[in-house]
Amino acid sequence: MSTLLSVKDLHVRYGKVEAVSGVSLDMQAGQIVTVIGPNGAGKTTLLAALMGLLPAEGETRYDGEDFSRLLTEERVRKGICLVPERRELFTEMTVADNLILGAYTRWKDHATVKRDLNDVYARFPRLSERRAQLAGTLSGGERQMLALGRALMTKPRLLLLDEPSLGLAPLIVREIFRIVTGMRELGVSILLVEQNARAALESADFGYVLETGAIVHSGRAGELMHDPKVIASYLGGKAS
Repeated sequence: MSTLLSVKDLHVRYGKVEAVSGVSLDMQAGQIVTVIGPNGAGKTTLLAALMGLLPAEGETRYDGEDFSRLLTEERVRKGICLVPERRELFTEMTVADNLILGAYTRWKDHATVKRDLNDVYARFPRLSERRAQLAGTLSGGERQMLALGRALMTKPRLLLLDEPSLGLAPLIVREIFRIVTGMRELGVSILLVEQNARAALESADFGYVLETGAIVHSGRAGELMHDPKVIASYLGGKAS
């Protein structure tokens, strides 16, 4: 596998407050890598910086190239897509229109966009059933599916996924994570930020633990699941 994303000594500040402090991480093409940690640890800030939504200092490379100076739209064109914590759907627009907006960088290629839309409907049958329904009338789980479907319409290589389980019932969380892990078959690599540490580590290949803006643990996801410090802090139990 080749290195798809490499981050070295990343710093992100809000005024004088440093929200991300010297973070370094790597992920290979085809991997699911998760960043877990408590509220306020800097997880969402990290993704926003990688998407170009916040200024940052440090070295960031995507597919071997420095992308630190690229605008957000240029990052999208290179195959990087962010699904934000609040999903940010257009609630007064239909499911179909929300999905089509995901393909705005390929607007003129109508045949390909239509084919991709049908592929999303095949992957998310509930979205197909509700294609004419306003996004604002969907359930929480359906909204998350719509956010993921819209992301797939951008044809991403790297998906930055922020708190996909937020506000969802446990049964729906399991379904969403099943969908997320299934995206790998489409050639999508995923950097997953998540407070539900157990679900995240069960789905990921590699994990990082972020606390107060800094990486404090890292390792293969299966190893972190059995790390006494991770268990005590995030998995609600004791090491066996």
